[in-house]
Amino acid sequence: MMTAATVMDDMVTETTGPLASRVGAVDGLRQTFSLSWRTLVQIKHTPTELIDFSIQPVMFLLLFTFVFGGAIGGSPHAYLMFALPGIIVQNSLFTTLNTATGLSTDLEKGFFDRLRSLPIARFAPLSGRMLADMAKQAWAVIMLLVIGYILGFRVGTGPLGVLAAFGLVLVSTLAISWALVLVAMLAANPEKVQIFGFVVLFPLTFTSDAFVPTSSMPGWLQAWSKANPVSLLSDAMRGLMVSGPAARPAVESLLYAAAFTIVFAPLAVRAFKRRV
Repeated sequence: MMTAATVMDDMVTETTGPLASRVGAVDGLRQTFSLSWRTLVQIKHTPTELIDFSIQPVMFLLLFTFVFGGAIGGSPHAYLMFALPGIIVQNSLFTTLNTATGLSTDLEKGFFDRLRSLPIARFAPLSGRMLADMAKQAWAVIMLLVIGYILGFRVGTGPLGVLAAFGLVLVSTLAISWALVLVAMLAANPEKVQIFGFVVLFPLTFTSDAFVPTSSMPGWLQAWSKANPVSLLSDAMRGLMVSGPAARPAVESLLYAAAFTIVFAPLAVRAFKRRV
């Protein structure tokens, strides 16, 4: 015997169909792009973010070129040819810190709690944030190259070398960002994430040859600088964009990137799932 409740359930089922038990890959990618766009659109509501990936890189470029260029490189132009690839690497590394602090802020404000009630792929919030920050990195790299060209930087290889350097720095910094994502999931608040990031990234960057030749360092520091992933990535960028050996530092940079991804990506994803 059919009751009114049974008839109503049948009507709802016929109208809406069965609910999907999980979000498909295509829908997950669409949600990733939507959340990535949401992160980028926030810039117009918080223009101060422009300082992180627009004004700050240019400020570093101008300061290092015209303040330190004569003392370190002999002339601002000579130093610009040496330092611009390193400045690109340094800026990209510090942009990964924005990924971590942004995720931590979303967690603190309960953004992921609101997403939990929606039919959304579990990976979409994390991948959306990382994709948005890669777009910011790409913008900063292009801007630094344009400003560098205005100041006198000239590519010594060719368009393919520049594209290879562009791809290498994005792949490498994406891999390193997994470690900072893990920190964001474990830290209590965005301030602690930022403090930890600066404590790690500043020494890592300034003990490399991103800004000064390794030969100018004390002997005990040279050994570390040569093995420093920032040095290897800077050397690869110089070789691809200016001149010099590029194959070996590029391969070693990719090996570092693979190691960071293999070690930290699973840990970061697991910690992310526990938090959200």
